[in-house]
Formats: sequence, C-alpha cells, structure tokens
Amino acid sequence: MSLESHLAELERRHEALDRDIAKEWGYPSADEVKLAELKRRKLQLRDEIAKLRSAERVETLH
Repeated sequence: MSLESHLAELERRHEALDRDIAKEWGYPSADEVKLAELKRRKLQLRDEIAKLRSAERVETLH
C-alpha cells in the first residue's frame, strides 16, 4: 500500500469516527463511555495521520 493510499484510508476512518460521534451525540441518552472511546480512537488516527504527513514532507525535502 502506498503512503498516499494509506493516508486516504486513515482519513476515511477518521471521518467515519466523526460521523459516529455526531450520531451518538444525537441520542437523548448518549453513552459517555462509547463517546470517550470513539474520541480516543479519532485522536489516535489524527496523530497517526499527522506523523505520516510529517514523514512524507521530510522525504520530499531529501
């Protein structure tokens, strides 16, 4: 898998988690534990995306 396709897949998963979080907030009795887990996974993906983009920029400079 190329770096670009890997980044695209991570971004799709990040967006899906964003939708899942919004959906969970829409329930009258939102599950706080589930929301916390979704947010944690979303932040992990965001960090991984940022790390890969940073590495990609470093590689293009060399």
